[in-house]
Amino acid sequence: MIPVILSGGSGSRLWPLSRQAFPKQFLPLLSEDSMFQQTLARLPKDDVEAPVVVANDEHRFLVKEQLDAIGQTPETILLEPFGRNTAPAVAMAAVQIARKDPASIMLVLPADHEISQTRPFHDAIKKGLQVAKDGALVLFGTTPTRPETGYGYISAAGREDDPDGPRPVRKFIEKPDEATARQLLDEGGYYWNSGMFMFRADAYLRELKRHSRDIYDTVLLASRSLENDLGFTRIPPEIFEHCPDDSIDYAVMEKTSRATLVPLDAGWSDVGAWSSLWDISEKDDQFNAVFGEACLQDSSGCLIHAPEKLVAMVGVEDLVVVDTKDALMVAPRDRVQDIKKVVQRLKAQNRPEAHTHREVFRPWGSYDSIDNGNRFQVKRITVKPGEKLSLQKHHHRAEHWIIVRGTAEVSRDDETFLLSENESTYIPIGAVHRLYNPGKIPLELIEVQSGAYLGEDDIERLDDRYGRAGQAETDEVIPVMDVRIS
Repeated sequence: MIPVILSGGSGSRLWPLSRQAFPKQFLPLLSEDSMFQQTLARLPKDDVEAPVVVANDEHRFLVKEQLDAIGQTPETILLEPFGRNTAPAVAMAAVQIARKDPASIMLVLPADHEISQTRPFHDAIKKGLQVAKDGALVLFGTTPTRPETGYGYISAAGREDDPDGPRPVRKFIEKPDEATARQLLDEGGYYWNSGMFMFRADAYLRELKRHSRDIYDTVLLASRSLENDLGFTRIPPEIFEHCPDDSIDYAVMEKTSRATLVPLDAGWSDVGAWSSLWDISEKDDQFNAVFGEACLQDSSGCLIHAPEKLVAMVGVEDLVVVDTKDALMVAPRDRVQDIKKVVQRLKAQNRPEAHTHREVFRPWGSYDSIDNGNRFQVKRITVKPGEKLSLQKHHHRAEHWIIVRGTAEVSRDDETFLLSENESTYIPIGAVHRLYNPGKIPLELIEVQSGAYLGEDDIERLDDRYGRAGQAETDEVIPVMDVRIS
């Protein structure tokens, strides 16, 4: 069995914590590990091969960092130049897997789901494996606990001989309104569609070819022109851009006669909104879920996520408060689905808060823009041991570097020298320069920029160990959060 981990979502309904450049699957929402890392950690240990990870090109170094942090070596990391939904993503993985063994079983898992009970999850996988080997396209359905309007529903034939065993799918029901959801809950026999699947690689491709030929043909063409780059496998954008945008459900599962449901009762949640996080979080005696510090007086049913400052609330009910370094979000708990509309407005206004956090991840480390004003900007920069920034120059700004921890090797035009704690240097406009950490501890420095233009695209890369020479620095903007990516 080969796990296929889909990690390309944006998670906009968990804004401002989840953003386009650092979506929820890479966040440590419920433990010190990210949801992506937890997805890999809960996989069965026996008869499971190295995973295939499908990721957005923008997140490639973050994916690699988080895999390394948990000692996981993937079979491959497939990089999508842009999202085309789950049907093409799974098809690209299926083609690579089928080339080695068409009968290989694929376990397709989104990287941003919570499953609190591992043993029932493994039991469901075993039951799905039995029928997947015979060509069934398995999906996992969980019993509804409330009239949820954010999930799709599935009706499946019952089995008196095995109430928890695989059963044929009768029909799919799109995300219903609340009245319909209540009706389905009252009638019983319906399951939430978890978005997790299992099938043979050749079985999925055969059904995709039969029911969504355009996707099949485009994926097959793109798979013939894959490019290996620094351990990643790139999908050619000039071909992939013509691929239809469609989900597995619409493209295959709702059309095939081989759809088979396996019931899953393992504490599943897609953590699709702040209300979902409140549902599965530990709460105090007033049903408040707190991440960080809070002083709550006569307040109940609230979710507070503010790890860097104290939040005080008096006389409020059912509110969600989320605080980050550059944005504060407050909403009634029953209105958090509308946060997606806020993100759309921010994108329309070209607000950076829709895309990145203030603290930004690079393959060599991170930087945090701690202050800025007219013609100046101050950053706190961290460079990991043994890593170096690109050889570069700026056309509009000069930089002052002050070392606060560790040792820096600085290249500036024709000279190279070392700087230790409490030492500093100056990089004039136009100087060719590079920063390297030769030590065994993180290098920390304060950078003061000054000049007429301080945008991140004022970087001309001349050489780069991460294959980014010639690219604007903004191509790699990925914010860093408190997650195990050492």
